[in-house]
Amino acid sequence: MTAGREVEGVIESARPRGLFRVRTDEGQVVTAQVATTARRVTVKFLPGDRVTVELSPFDPNRGRIKAKQR
Repeated sequence: MTAGREVEGVIESARPRGLFRVRTDEGQVVTAQVATTARRVTVKFLPGDRVTVELSPFDPNRGRIKAKQR
């Protein structure tokens, strides 16, 4: 499976079913879910948090939140 590219952005809002709307530094708005590794360590995500998002190679409007920036 091919991994997508990683970008940084800011969470704009929390959506239903564990999804988040993230605005990347490039200005693109992405709908992202939390990666399994972030769920295992119980990371809390709130609007305004800086995150790293891995974009899907198949749909550039979807992604996976991999890490929270400090």
